[in-house]
Amino acid sequence: MTDFEKKDNEINDSAALKEQQAPPTKGVYVHKFAKPFSYADKTVAEMEFRFEDLTGRDMLEIEREMQDMQEYALAPEISSNFQCKLAAKAAGIGSDMLESLPLKDFNRITNAARNFLISTGY
Repeated sequence: MTDFEKKDNEINDSAALKEQQAPPTKGVYVHKFAKPFSYADKTVAEMEFRFEDLTGRDMLEIEREMQDMQEYALAPEISSNFQCKLAAKAAGIGSDMLESLPLKDFNRITNAARNFLISTGY
């Protein structure tokens, strides 16, 4: 094998490794729990949040739901409550499940929601 072929193989191997290590699409966040989380007779080891599938209607529904409960988010990108509800919609679950998470997991998930909001220009 020539030096050129060796270098070409190293570059291809490096690109393949980077592809495997690449973070998931910005619009999808997969949260892996350090230990499985149980809620309402369900145990989960990981959850997928598909922020990219949300619509403007979802955003407005969250705002209406909060208003009905006399809660307001003047800036959704800094409201943990809004971010929790957004993440719940992205995962297809109730926000009460997320509210029951250990704080470390809750913060990581709501941070993913905040990062998504900011990435969309909010």
